[in-house]
Amino acid sequence: MGDLKNPRLIIFKGLLFLLLGLLSAGTLLAHAPSLTVALLLGLTVWAFCRFYYFAFYVIEKYVDSQYRFAGLFQFCQYLIRNRLGKPAETTNRNDDSDSSNQTDGTEQDAPQTAS
Repeated sequence: MGDLKNPRLIIFKGLLFLLLGLLSAGTLLAHAPSLTVALLLGLTVWAFCRFYYFAFYVIEKYVDSQYRFAGLFQFCQYLIRNRLGKPAETTNRNDDSDSSNQTDGTEQDAPQTAS
């Protein structure tokens, strides 16, 4: 099945998700009508929305601009393959440039101060 490209169908799909969410929340609140359940439901929806935003927007814009995610399953695969398996880079660019400048055999242990 190809990507959905018709704007009317995309909007219709979004409205179906909204309807599904409203019906699910309404059913849950009808089953257990309390302020606690309503607040926890709201917090749950908010947290999952923020995670979705993180998974697709934040990662693409601020972490890895080369990768495009097709779904949450692909995002989890990406995390496992590309992020969780790699140790964090701790090399400082200044350290690299200092060590590459030591071609004459002199040591540069301490930074020099201006008088």
